[in-house]
Amino acid sequence: MLDHKYIDTLCINTIRTLAMDGVQKANSGHPGAPMGMAPMAYTLWTRFLKHNPHNPQWADRDRFVLSAGHASMLIYSLLHLTGYDLSLEDLKNFRQWGSKTPGHPEYGVTPGVETTTGPLGQGFSMAVGMAIAERFLAQYFNRPDHTIVDHYTYVIAGDGDLMEGVASEAASLAGHLKLGKLICCYDDNSITIEGKTDLAFTEDVAKRFEAYGWHVRRIEHGDDPQIIASAIEAAQKVTDRPSLICIKTHIAHGSPNKQDSASAHGAPLGEEEIKLTKQALGWSSSEPFFVPKEALEQFRKSVEQGQKWEQEWQQRFEAYHEAYPELAQEWEQRMSGDLPEGWEEALPEFPVDKPIATRVASGKIVNAIAEKIPALLGGSADLGPSNNTKLNAYPSLSSQQYDGRNVHYGVREHAMGALMNGMALHGGIIPYGGTFLVFSDYVRPAVRLSALMEQRVIYVFTHDSIGLGEDGPTHQPVEHLASLRVIPNLWVFRPADATETTIAWKVALERKDGPTALALSRQNLPIIDRKQGPSADLTAKGAYILAEASKAQPDLIVLATGSEVSLAVKAQKELEAKGAATRVVSMPCWELFDQQPQAYKDEVLPPAITARLAIEAASPFGWHKYVGDKGGIIGVETFGASAPDKILMEKYGFSVANVVEQALKLVK
Repeated sequence: MLDHKYIDTLCINTIRTLAMDGVQKANSGHPGAPMGMAPMAYTLWTRFLKHNPHNPQWADRDRFVLSAGHASMLIYSLLHLTGYDLSLEDLKNFRQWGSKTPGHPEYGVTPGVETTTGPLGQGFSMAVGMAIAERFLAQYFNRPDHTIVDHYTYVIAGDGDLMEGVASEAASLAGHLKLGKLICCYDDNSITIEGKTDLAFTEDVAKRFEAYGWHVRRIEHGDDPQIIASAIEAAQKVTDRPSLICIKTHIAHGSPNKQDSASAHGAPLGEEEIKLTKQALGWSSSEPFFVPKEALEQFRKSVEQGQKWEQEWQQRFEAYHEAYPELAQEWEQRMSGDLPEGWEEALPEFPVDKPIATRVASGKIVNAIAEKIPALLGGSADLGPSNNTKLNAYPSLSSQQYDGRNVHYGVREHAMGALMNGMALHGGIIPYGGTFLVFSDYVRPAVRLSALMEQRVIYVFTHDSIGLGEDGPTHQPVEHLASLRVIPNLWVFRPADATETTIAWKVALERKDGPTALALSRQNLPIIDRKQGPSADLTAKGAYILAEASKAQPDLIVLATGSEVSLAVKAQKELEAKGAATRVVSMPCWELFDQQPQAYKDEVLPPAITARLAIEAASPFGWHKYVGDKGGIIGVETFGASAPDKILMEKYGFSVANVVEQALKLVK
């Protein structure tokens, strides 16, 4: 009978050799980190991680996040070895076109990968969001005699992760919320791309995390599974604090010439060095991608154990279903991502005689639907009263009340976005979060990942233009709409009034394959009378004819979004009086309009009508796609200024007189 120490060493070295071989075959990648992380990963995956390789989506599984996503061969090796649908051939196809093993882990590409990582700090922060989701759902659904939500979130993070500001933001909030089921193994190998970390990073990370309110343990020799296991067991016993286990490791462990060197971070070791390393590790085969039978048998125990765990949970859920049938049905509905039937009946209507800011309308909408959609979890980066994101009938989420539905992210925009990604990935929650549009710069990397991972995350960006007024250019967005619109798979809405805001929210909530950004006004906007004009439902097409010209073939088309739509309608009256038959098109979402059939797009913007004027209090970048070479744009090409909003709009050319003047130039 083989002893445990032998098996542990064999399994750890199997991970190391697969990582070396995968990177070498691809002639690209990061071999050093997986080699150093192998002992902690092996220990975690085979002794602690509650997962079922034959059902990666089992709801009560532990979540594992490889925040140091450059070490992707680590997780690919683990997934293959423990029995997920990832073959040895997939490992040999590392970093190749169409493979299931891309250069960095990608959600939706590889079975068992919980989130896309690679941009450092994001994975760690998304893990905090997952841990919040677990606590929220546990308090909401569990009953004293029935527990259906009870799992950990584990992270492996590196030096680079913990240097990134977003990780600091997320760690601070995690400590504040006392997320005891969050455990991070810190791969403390003291190496970055440029050399040793002490070039730029000499702080005491352990003390920093203790100051955040984390339970911290240090392991000076990270090659011993028993010591690592003891530290994880101790972390599991600390229920009122998240845990950080600082594990000293050696990058490229075992490599005679490259261990503890920066050169091992992001380049293949080379055939000769791999040969020497395998000899140093006592490896029995020179064959690439060799997996010893004893190691595979040890790893594959995860299949039987995982099936057992899920079967036990299924039995508990069946008993729960019998005791609490309505809650059980809600659980199934929420974890499927579906919305409750008839939820849209709660959407409010707005009187046309009372102008209202779209940020205020948004607040009324979320409060109206909150009871119907209990999965909706809102928050703001310390701007709740301005963003109108608070759910008034519900408490705040806190360490004393994890099922509170208002999340106070503090002044941590970047972490807010990353945490919302983690919540959405976890399932059972539809997160939305607010800040000023100008501060979308702070959250942008997380927005990009929302879009890349196709997650239903809703970003509420208020104070959407120079129209916010006296706060001045530091708070007035100019380039931000354009910069968001170029992110693939992100739908950006800038609604003209409360009715378009309602439909924008409806579209965002019903969407399952990506995020939505709502750009909302600070100032009051008139409400379009839908009894006299087209249905607000047309908002879902991205653009529509709001006000038709006086003749069948318009002389001019005026396109606008947000607060400038009402300006366009006012200008239309004067243009018509001056003999220019003018169509007004409201264009709240470019991305949705671009997806419409060509016939519809040609109906709204007939190719024959080349006199087109776009109006938007933002950078004109991108509008030429719709107005063409012969069209014009009234936009903002400088930064804003500090003044009352009406004066600003006038000074920047957003007046009836200027719209009419610029429009007439196009039709002459």
